[in-house]
Amino acid sequence: MVSPFSSPVQRRNAASGLIAGLYEVDLASPLPGAGGGLPSFAVLTDDASDHGLMAVQVRRPMLARVHALQTLSGPIDGVLAPLAHGPPPAPGGEGGYFVVSHAPPGPALVQTMRPWAEADLLDRVLRPVAQGLARLHGHGVTHRAIRLHNLFHAAVDQPVVLGAAWSAPPASLQPVLFEPPGSAMCLPCGRGEGSFGDDIYALGVVLLCLALGRLPLAGLDDAAIIRRKLDFGSYAALAGDERLPPMIADLVRGMLAEDPDHRPPPALLLDPVAARARRVAARPSRRAQRPLEVGGASVWDARQLAFALAADPLQVPLALRNGGIDRWLRRGLGDGALAARIDELVRHPISDAAINDARSDALLTTRVVALLDPLAPVCWRGIAVWPDGIGPALAAALDSDPDSLTRLEELVAVEATDAWAQSRPDRGDPMVLRLEARQMHVWQRLRGLSGGLPRLVYQLNPLMPCASPLLRGQFTTRLGELLPALEAVYARVDPANVRPLDPHIAAFIAARAERRLEAEIASVTDNDEDATGAWAQLRLFGALQARTYPYRLPGLAVWLARRSAALRDSWQNRRRRTDTEERMRTLAEGGMLAPMLALIEDPLARDADTRGAGDAAAAVARIDAELRRIRTGGSERAQLAYRLGQEVAAGVGLAALAAVLTVAALG
Repeated sequence: MVSPFSSPVQRRNAASGLIAGLYEVDLASPLPGAGGGLPSFAVLTDDASDHGLMAVQVRRPMLARVHALQTLSGPIDGVLAPLAHGPPPAPGGEGGYFVVSHAPPGPALVQTMRPWAEADLLDRVLRPVAQGLARLHGHGVTHRAIRLHNLFHAAVDQPVVLGAAWSAPPASLQPVLFEPPGSAMCLPCGRGEGSFGDDIYALGVVLLCLALGRLPLAGLDDAAIIRRKLDFGSYAALAGDERLPPMIADLVRGMLAEDPDHRPPPALLLDPVAARARRVAARPSRRAQRPLEVGGASVWDARQLAFALAADPLQVPLALRNGGIDRWLRRGLGDGALAARIDELVRHPISDAAINDARSDALLTTRVVALLDPLAPVCWRGIAVWPDGIGPALAAALDSDPDSLTRLEELVAVEATDAWAQSRPDRGDPMVLRLEARQMHVWQRLRGLSGGLPRLVYQLNPLMPCASPLLRGQFTTRLGELLPALEAVYARVDPANVRPLDPHIAAFIAARAERRLEAEIASVTDNDEDATGAWAQLRLFGALQARTYPYRLPGLAVWLARRSAALRDSWQNRRRRTDTEERMRTLAEGGMLAPMLALIEDPLARDADTRGAGDAAAAVARIDAELRRIRTGGSERAQLAYRLGQEVAAGVGLAALAAVLTVAALG
C-alpha cells in the first residue's frame, strides 16, 4: 500500500543544497505528522527506487542525536532509520539541518485511537516493534521516542513501524506518561540516551494505551503523573482498576517494572508466551507506617522522599540536620542502614575551598537523593539531568532558559555527577563518570576568547550550530561552513565597528578544529585593535581558509583588512605603510587571506623596515646629542667670544695707533 506521506518521484532540479549529494528537501511539500512532532518534508531524488522519503527538520535549540546518526548507516526493517543528514536551506530562508529517512507507511496510531484486540496487539504492535528494537539495540542505539504519535501503520492488518527519533535529543519529545519516573523528572533535553529498558517501558505504556483505547491519567499534570507512579508503581498507576486481557496485563506489568534490569529484553518479547512466563523476583520497597511531611507532600517510602527533596531542595539541609529525616528512616521506615549512610554524609560533607555553603548544601542534596533512590538522575537545585544529557540540556538552555543554564553551569563547576556516581556505585562506573565530570570542568574553566561556557557547550554537542549573534538565522554546524557563513554576513554589518571573531565563533573553532590549529586558536584575543590581536585573527582565518574552504572570500577579506589598521601601523616606514595599505586593499578584493598574511609577515621587508627604523633612530640620536651639546655649551662659548672680542679690539686699537704714529712721522 502506498503511504499517504510518500512523495511522488521527481527529478531534483538543483545541483546544490543536497544532503549527502543525493537528497533535496522539497520545502513546498510538508508531511504533517510524519516527523513524530517535528516538521517534515518530502525529499526529491534522481533515483526512482528512492521514493517515499522524508526529511525531518532539526529545530533550535534541540539538537540531532550524534551517536545514532554516526552508528546507523542504512535501512532497518520496522524502523524509520536515518539515511543521511545535512544542512540544506530551511523554511523562511534560514539555515537548517535535516535528517533523511523513509516516510511512514501511514498515519500515526494516535489518529486512530480505539481498543485493540489482544491478538492484534501481539502480532501488529509488540512483535514488530520488539524486532525493530532488537535491531537497534544490536547497533548499541536506543530509540527513546516510542509513543502513539511516533508509531505508524498502513492499515489495521499491517504491522506498525517505529518512527524517526534522530532529529532531537533522546526522549526530549516524550510525554511524561511514556517515561519512567527517573527520566520523566529530568529537563526534556537532559534525559540522555537512556537504556534499552527505557524503550521497553515506553512500549509497555503504548500497549496499555491501545488495550484501553485511550490515554490513562488524562487531566493530570506532569508532576502529578510522576508522583502517582512513585506512589503506586507504574503499572498500578496507569492501569488502575481497568480490566486488561490477561496476556497483555502480564506482559505490561513486566515491561513497566521499576528497575530497568527487570524488564524483558526485546528478543524475549518476540515470544510473548516466554516473556509472560518470565518472572523477576523484585524486593518490594519498604513502606513506612506513618508518612513524613515534606514540602506539603506525604511520603511513604525512600523513592517518594527522594522525589520530594529533589523538588524542594532549599529545605533539605535543615531537614537533614534537625534529625527529622533520620528519625523517620530509622523508626518509620525501619531502614537503619540507609539512615546511617545519610548521617555520614551530613556529618562529613565534602570539603572544598572552591565550594561555598550554598553549593555545598546543594551537593549534599544531590548525594542524599542518589542514596534514597539509585534510579533517580542527577538532581541539582530543582533541576534533574542524566550525565549524558548535560550537553543537550546546556544547548537548549543557552538562549531560552537562563535560570536552568546557571544551575547547569554550577552542576559542572562542582562536578556534581562525580558525587552522584559515588553515591550509587552499583548503577554505573564511578571512575568513568569522574573523568567525564573533570573533563567538563576543564573545558568550563578554560580562559581566553575560546574558553568558558561556549567552549563547554560546543565540546559536548558536536552538531550544535554556532550560536554567535553574527550568524543568527544560519545553521552552521561544521567548521567548513563557518567562513562562507561569515562571507554572507559581511553584506549586513558595519566592518569598522563589528568584529568577525567573537567568543562563540572562537569557541566553535576551538571545539571543531584539528590539533594543527591549536597555536592559532590559543593566540587570539578579545581585542583586534592592537597589532597582536589583529595579527592573530588574520592568521587564524588564513589557516581556516587554507584547511577548510580554499575559495575566494572577498567580503571577509575586506572585513579583515578594515579591521587590520594596527597591522598597517606596525610598519615604521611611512611610505611602506602607505604601500601596504594599498596592497592590502588590492589583495582583499582577491578574496584570499594567505597573500594578505604574507604581505604583513614578509620577513625580508620586516627586517629591512626594522633596520631602517634603527638607522633613523640612530641618526635622530646623533642630532639630539649635538643639540644637547649646543644647549649645555653656550656659556663657555660666550666667555670665549668675549675674550676674543677684547683681544681683537686691542689689536685693532694698536693697529690704529701705529697708523697714526706712522702718518705723523712721515709728516
